[in-house]
Amino acid sequence: MAKTQLLLLALVSVVPSILAQSPIFGQCVPSTATTTATTTVKTTSSTSTTKTTSTTSTTKTTSSTSTTTTVSTGGTACTVTAIAQVASATASCTAIVLSNLAVPTSTTLDLSKLKTGTTVTFAGKTTFAYTDWDSDLIQIGGQDITIQGATGSVIDGNGQAWWDGQGSNGGIDKPDHFIVLKTTGKSILQNLHIQNWPVHCFEITSASGTTITGLTLDNSAGNAPNAASGGLAAAHNSDGFDVSGSTNIVITDTTVINQDDCVAVTSGTNITVSNMVCDGGHGLSIGSIGGKSKNDVANVLFTNSVVKNSENGARIKTNSGTTGTVTNIEWSNIQVSNISIYGIDIQQDYLNGGPTGTPTNGVTITGITMSNITGTAASSAKNYYILCGSGSCSDFTFENVAITGGKADSCNFTPTSGNFQCI
Repeated sequence: MAKTQLLLLALVSVVPSILAQSPIFGQCVPSTATTTATTTVKTTSSTSTTKTTSTTSTTKTTSSTSTTTTVSTGGTACTVTAIAQVASATASCTAIVLSNLAVPTSTTLDLSKLKTGTTVTFAGKTTFAYTDWDSDLIQIGGQDITIQGATGSVIDGNGQAWWDGQGSNGGIDKPDHFIVLKTTGKSILQNLHIQNWPVHCFEITSASGTTITGLTLDNSAGNAPNAASGGLAAAHNSDGFDVSGSTNIVITDTTVINQDDCVAVTSGTNITVSNMVCDGGHGLSIGSIGGKSKNDVANVLFTNSVVKNSENGARIKTNSGTTGTVTNIEWSNIQVSNISIYGIDIQQDYLNGGPTGTPTNGVTITGITMSNITGTAASSAKNYYILCGSGSCSDFTFENVAITGGKADSCNFTPTSGNFQCI
């Protein structure tokens, strides 16, 4: 009996020290081989986090909202269902699923500091509450990033809450941009369905090495007037993609239905836009150029695209009394239809957002190629409109450019080569 009692006493003294060495919640133990996954669960007063590692399991539950995190060889995955969980997910996870996320008022969905190589998947419906401010609703940044949409997912910007027919020109405060993109390395955005953004959907700025493919941007709900828009389309300044200060950008295989520029490049180099369908906006544009922190754009290709039901087909616009350069820009294989203002528009007279009719020459435009640009304009439109400053336009080549249906053209500069006629 004495020996048995001594043995029991020894076990009692050892067990606490063994338990004290168990893994603490929040520690991730990397796995080196594939084994049966186990689970550690902890929930705090407002959120809960589930983490899976290749170790043992412990379970503790004290509330109802949950984030799921899976740790396996090669990275960490998180499923986020509440905005409060985003910061911790972006700090620690390289595969993030945003599941039916509701972004509350006065809040930015901040994905601006993603870990290198992170994949973010939008699943279900992502929504945004009305906010009386002019900040950005989504910020995305990082190196070698993948942003993608799960099948059937929708990102809904709740634009109806802001639309008043004035866009960024006035009216109530609105977000500056819906999505600001500052990705680098070899990053990709793919298979996203985005609808009802307030103003300016994508601002691609200081980005590089980024491909955008397979997106649908649908702002068609903003075509109808509402009680605040005075009979005009409710949505305004609803650009699809604004590109500035960026290099090596590809936008392809994407549909944009909106009320302003389909794509507008205001500065940057080596940008390719291809296989687009642009419906209802202002076309495929360079500008406006001048009067900004960066005023040079070069080596841009717009190709194999359709522009329909839009104000313009292909456009360059520069701001009056400013300086800058527009160099080596090409539009090729562009089909236009039902163009309401200009089939092709190059003008150097913008001031305070509108044309003055008096061009200036501080921004030079050179090396412009338009080939195989065909289609129709409305009878009230001009097929072609070119208004250059004195000596500021040079080296234009227009080949197989044939837009018909509009009224008399107006051109004060004639392309230096090609078979183009401005009548």
